[in-house]
Amino acid sequence: MKTALLTGITGQDGSYLAEFLLNKGYRVCGIVRRVSLPNISRIEHIMDKLELFGADLTDQASLTSVVQKVRPDEVYNLGSQSFVKTSWEQPALTADVTGVGVTKILEAIHSVDPKIKFYQASSSEMFGKVIEIPQNEKTPFYPRSPYAVAKVYAHWITVNYRESYDMFTTSGMCFNHESPRRGLEFVTRKITDGVARIKLGLAKDLVLGNLDAKRDWGFAGDFVEAMWLMLQQEKPSDYVIATGETHSIKEFLEESFKIAGIDDWQKYVKQDARFMRPAEVDHLIGDYSKAKKELGWEPKVKFKELVRMMVEADIDKFNKNKY
Repeated sequence: MKTALLTGITGQDGSYLAEFLLNKGYRVCGIVRRVSLPNISRIEHIMDKLELFGADLTDQASLTSVVQKVRPDEVYNLGSQSFVKTSWEQPALTADVTGVGVTKILEAIHSVDPKIKFYQASSSEMFGKVIEIPQNEKTPFYPRSPYAVAKVYAHWITVNYRESYDMFTTSGMCFNHESPRRGLEFVTRKITDGVARIKLGLAKDLVLGNLDAKRDWGFAGDFVEAMWLMLQQEKPSDYVIATGETHSIKEFLEESFKIAGIDDWQKYVKQDARFMRPAEVDHLIGDYSKAKKELGWEPKVKFKELVRMMVEADIDKFNKNKY
């Protein structure tokens, strides 16, 4: 039986990956921060099958200790300070957790057992002010937020450990991936949650920032399979994981209101400058042809299916809470 160790196991990607690995017959271990009330809602249904360990991405000793205890075959780093807006408010913390934290995990692996395979969750935000459209593995980075800058550091330190120590380290340059488990801090879930509230008479409007930004949106459940496939290859490499389609926030809005059966979405949506980024990322779209060719991976869930899944889940959530 293989053992996997996941940081960020309580998040969207961590919960889907934990489910996926359990179905593959893995022993699944997770790192959780020592907080008074950890949010385990996304993994509550599989808690009896998981082993959780307390550690922190800012604490080298705790990470090394967990790697020594668990002795994993594979480590998936999905933990980070992952909110772009927060990264402007707390840039140093973001650098410490999202950037330098990756060095600390790599150091833990290198000191305990350099043969452990490592996956780093890189981000399409690294491409930022895009140099070319679509973006692939060779597209230069142009980060536009402290979060994206930290992710670029994390990406390159992962490459450096691979090339310097001959370690099996990979990065998945994941474009936006959503699900009903997405946090309310993210615009897609803010939209579907807001639409569900309006549909059920729990809210009158939805306040958002820039509606023209375009994103490549896929389903998180599809993306975690690509993460696993990267660590099953003979040689480590980096891959863009995306859908190859781009849609604006306005399109996401229109589709969400349409699924909820609400006409004239403009009546309900207000724009507020407080939700605008200091430096916007306008047009992200990924070329996943390398992943398709080498990993045999491609996305299954299409844009409209994804929006429907999220809107219906939020409506269902509020309906259940009424009783």
